[in-house]
Amino acid sequence: MKKQEYKERYEKAKAERKKRRKKVRIQKITILGTALLTACLIAVGGNRIGAAMEEKRLLEARNHSFVGAPPFDVELLDINEYSRPGIPLEEIKGIVIHYTANPGSTAQNNRDYFEGLKDSHETKVSSHFVVGIEGEIIQCIPSSEIAYASNSRNSDTLSIECCHTDETGKFTEATYTSLVRLTGWLCYRFNLTSQDVIRHYDVTGKICPKYFVDHPDAWEQFKADVGEQIKVVEQEVLAEEGE
Repeated sequence: MKKQEYKERYEKAKAERKKRRKKVRIQKITILGTALLTACLIAVGGNRIGAAMEEKRLLEARNHSFVGAPPFDVELLDINEYSRPGIPLEEIKGIVIHYTANPGSTAQNNRDYFEGLKDSHETKVSSHFVVGIEGEIIQCIPSSEIAYASNSRNSDTLSIECCHTDETGKFTEATYTSLVRLTGWLCYRFNLTSQDVIRHYDVTGKICPKYFVDHPDAWEQFKADVGEQIKVVEQEVLAEEGE
């Protein structure tokens, strides 16, 4: 083989080896980069998943906490198609305030009326809670089920029915105080704000609760009081956890 030909073949082989080594380096860098990127994504994803799980745990703990709740009696209705259908309430996005439109009736009267619908079949209506004239509170339906109270918002709200003494629909001081405490606690419990509290009127245009529809300033004051009560509940919960 001529010296020149040998030299050319040697240089060609050398160039090919150099090219292969470069290709191998690129492959290694690519594999390493992919591995690092994957590790980062797993770490970030893991952190996000961990954060989401922790948030869920805290929310569940909050949802099962009765710290900061006003006293109330639990007298659940029997499951029936007229007042307690037993349909799951998947997500709570708000609280709807109502009034009974039946002056002088008590919380027990209204709870028993809801219960009686399973026999009378008169209509379909109910409420999660009823607040009485003396401030007594009765829970009629679990917060995990819908009530027949707020029309198109039955599927994502809790309802509170309030008793009153006369046609104006104005609540007694005891009713108002219990309503603020109950609403504030429910807001805290289900991670809502006072802006998530609405009137039946805001859903359908029905004059309910009458006094809060006739007096918008009183409604705004109520929401402000609920906002303050949420803070009170939060402080009570923190104090409980610190013990």
